[in-house]
Amino acid sequence: MLPRISLDQWKALVAVVEAGGFAQAAEALHKSQSTISYAIRQIEERLGVSVFEIEGRKALLTRQGHVLYRRGKSLVDEALRLERAARNLAKGQEQELRLAVEGLFPTWLLLRCLDQFGAEYPETRIEFFETVMGGTDELLLSGAVDLAICADTLPAGHRGEVLMRYRAIAAAAPFHPLHQIGRELAMEDLKGHRHLVIRDSGLQRVRHSVWNVTEQRLTVSHKSTSIRAACMGMGFAWYPEDWIREELAAGQLKPLPLREGAERWGAMYLVYPDPDGAGPGARRLGDIIGHEAKSVV
Repeated sequence: MLPRISLDQWKALVAVVEAGGFAQAAEALHKSQSTISYAIRQIEERLGVSVFEIEGRKALLTRQGHVLYRRGKSLVDEALRLERAARNLAKGQEQELRLAVEGLFPTWLLLRCLDQFGAEYPETRIEFFETVMGGTDELLLSGAVDLAICADTLPAGHRGEVLMRYRAIAAAAPFHPLHQIGRELAMEDLKGHRHLVIRDSGLQRVRHSVWNVTEQRLTVSHKSTSIRAACMGMGFAWYPEDWIREELAAGQLKPLPLREGAERWGAMYLVYPDPDGAGPGARRLGDIIGHEAKSVV
C-alpha cells in the first residue's frame, strides 16, 4: 500500500506549525500560500481528520493535528537524515565538518585533536560551536552538526560513547566571606551568597541545572568571565578542575570546605546525530577525540 500523503505535504504541515501560519510557511518553503493551503486540505480530506481550527486570524492545531504534526515532523527529519547520509556516501570526504562541544570539555585537549585531524584532512574546514547544556542538545536534534560532545545527559533517542569523567570543585576567592566562617560549610551557608552561573546556550533553556543552590546569582556567557568574577570575590561556583588549575595553584581561588557537595562528578559523551550517515571525516575526528580523551583519564 502506497502512502496517501506525500513528503511535500508533510513538509507543508510542519512548516505551518513552526513558521506560525500559512503565509509564513509559504515564504519559508518558497511556495505560494494557495499551494500550502491545498497541501493541508489534502491531508485532511485523505485522512479524514481536521488538522487546524481557525480562531480569528490564527490557525491552531486540533488534538488530532498535534499528533499528525509530531509524527510528520519525525518523518520529515528522517528524510533529511537519509538525504544527508546519501550525500556523505556520494562525496566520500566531507568538505566541512560542524562540531558542537560542551564547554566542560578541556579546550586544550579539543584543540590538540583538531590539530591532529587537520594534519590528516587539510582540505576539510571545521566549524566549532562552543555550547553549554541545552545548546549542544539543540544543535544535535536539529542536525546542524556532524558530531557533538555532550555532558551528563543525552538528548532523547541518542546514544553516545563515554569519553571521560570530570570533577567539579566548589571554589571561591580566599578572601570571600564563605572562607571566613572558619568551619565546615553546609549547603545552607551558601544561600546568603552569590552563585556564579554560566548561561545555557540553548534557545529554549529547558534543562534545569542541579547546581543552582541560591537565588542570588550572576549569570554570564563564558567561563573566563565567571572565573574572573570568582577571583575578584564576587561569588562562588563549581568549576571543572581543569578550568581553574592555574588559579588554584596561584592562590587566586580556594576550594570551599563543604561538608557535602564539595565535589561533583559528571561524564562527557561523543555523539553522532545520525551514526549511519556519518562521513569518513566525522568518523575519523570522533576516533581521534575518543583516543585522546581516554589517554588523559
